[in-house]
Amino acid sequence: MTESRSPVSLFSGTTAWARSLETPLRQFLRTETGSAAVLLFATVAALVWVNIDSSSYQTVWATRLSVSVGGSSVSQDLHDWVNSGLMTLFFFVVGLEARREFDMGELRQRSRITLPLVAGVGGMAVPIAIYLGLNAGQPSAQGWGTAMCTDTAFALGALALVGRRLPNRVRTYLLTFSVVDDLAGIAVIAFAYSGRIRLGALVAGVAIFGVILLVRTRGVRHGGLYLMLGLASWVAFFKSGVDPVVVGLVLGLLAYAYPAARSDLEQATDTFRLFREQPTAELAQSARVGVWAAISPNERLQQLYHPWTSYVIVPLFALANAGIVISGGFLARAYTSPITLGILVGYLVGKPAGTVGSAWLVTRVSGRRVVPPVGWAAVAGVGAIAGIGFTVSLLIASLGFHGDQLKEAKLGVLSAALCASAITWSVFRITALLPKRLRIRALLGTSEVIIDLAVPVDPARDHLRGPEKAPVTVVEYGDFECPYCGQAEPVVRELLADFGDLRYAWRHLPLNDVHPHAQLAAEGAEAAAVQGAFWEMHDLLFQHQDTLTGKDLIRYATELGLNTDRFIRDLREHTGAARVAADVDSADRSNVSGTPTFFINGKRHHGAYDIATLSAAVKAARARASIKT
Repeated sequence: MTESRSPVSLFSGTTAWARSLETPLRQFLRTETGSAAVLLFATVAALVWVNIDSSSYQTVWATRLSVSVGGSSVSQDLHDWVNSGLMTLFFFVVGLEARREFDMGELRQRSRITLPLVAGVGGMAVPIAIYLGLNAGQPSAQGWGTAMCTDTAFALGALALVGRRLPNRVRTYLLTFSVVDDLAGIAVIAFAYSGRIRLGALVAGVAIFGVILLVRTRGVRHGGLYLMLGLASWVAFFKSGVDPVVVGLVLGLLAYAYPAARSDLEQATDTFRLFREQPTAELAQSARVGVWAAISPNERLQQLYHPWTSYVIVPLFALANAGIVISGGFLARAYTSPITLGILVGYLVGKPAGTVGSAWLVTRVSGRRVVPPVGWAAVAGVGAIAGIGFTVSLLIASLGFHGDQLKEAKLGVLSAALCASAITWSVFRITALLPKRLRIRALLGTSEVIIDLAVPVDPARDHLRGPEKAPVTVVEYGDFECPYCGQAEPVVRELLADFGDLRYAWRHLPLNDVHPHAQLAAEGAEAAAVQGAFWEMHDLLFQHQDTLTGKDLIRYATELGLNTDRFIRDLREHTGAARVAADVDSADRSNVSGTPTFFINGKRHHGAYDIATLSAAVKAARARASIKT
């Protein structure tokens, strides 16, 4: 039986094992968005369970579990094991994503840190001020941390539901300032909601962190060693009275994120080739290590743990923490309680006011040198959806409140999530009614996108198709022998036919370690370019990807009516080698490690390259370009 594949999966491959490295942000967003449905189901299940049989709900989560090693033991009930044990892994993934944003994401340009940093801080400070204002002079004021944090997974999921067809950049903006939110949330848990500090255990935990840093600087990649050190630090922080979830965040922040280097990919290819020639267990292990070593620790760890935290741990946390017994009397009392009102108003008013106001202030103070990466309607909508503060808020509530106060805090968090979704839907619904040009500006703004293409397109040297002054330029780094480039070629042709104002540039990236004829084919295309027939040769080479020897190239030159003597001389003398090398150098400077790789108006295109996906990316780039004209 033939295996069926979706259209998008047919256009998502790249040569040189760069496939899994192409979409870290999109994979993160997709996992977070998809897990929101599971999280919602777990929340509803907790509410149903506790209202049908509250005694069984309480009994299950009060079950005592102990782990003993020698004379030392750690004992907690099941509820606390979820909150301080499993949630450590959740914050580990948060740390990984924060590090990825700083190394490879929107925050890799340090000049762009200011706005999400200020927006994140403002989005926490204003809700805290509102909560403290409504609880001033009361013991409940100690729960101020419950009103400050955004649940990234739940917010992204809700945004996908209430803001359909939003540009991906809007979701990315939410992610950038929620990173600040997450980091601040864990700091608050560690310093404001920890118990009595035992200095000796705390010093031991910090010392273990020092050992982890030392091991990392020595280049050790043995996962078992880091696991043992991480468990030791968790126990030390648990014994110290500091909430041990901080261990997960710190370890996540230590994991570097970087794109795979071509040299590492070539080395991986060499080790696999040795295994192919002599399939022994030793060479198999060497090939496995070589492939894994080419991928950053951050990417490997996210791929391993992110689905578990999103689809298992966080929903389990919701099941353990979202259960509250609901009655008419309780609702009447809670909705007049300063705890519930402080959380509700803090999230629904304070979050959007804090994030939008901070972004406006930074824009004003900087003289518009620093502006949001999206339009103001998107800033407002994202500020509203940031009022979903589920996971970390419930975690802080469980640390700061008990009894009826904890129930009131939970109701405030759950009610804020529901209302924030409705407000966000209203914002984007109103935005959708605006005229097209105003709607685009309201969603995308006027900020410049980060330029990933190190060497700008130059009509004097690049091979171009389409109008020279087109508003959108697509650059492809390709290899004539690469099957995925061959797959993309008709898509590019269709794209050029559909968009008359599109310019396309081809740049060489022959992957000599896996495609033995790629370099010769690239030089053959350049030899044809000398005689003004680059694109004609380009098209023939893709039509005959399996026949690219020297004799084949000469035959194609004859078919095109070129001066074959000159063509042969240029091939023999490697006349085009310098031009090909320049393209390869520009690919290295742009961190391109596989083919095909596309750039649209200088920004790297992540994900599939089917016609629908590329068309959507071109339309978004054209819309941004139209704002500036």
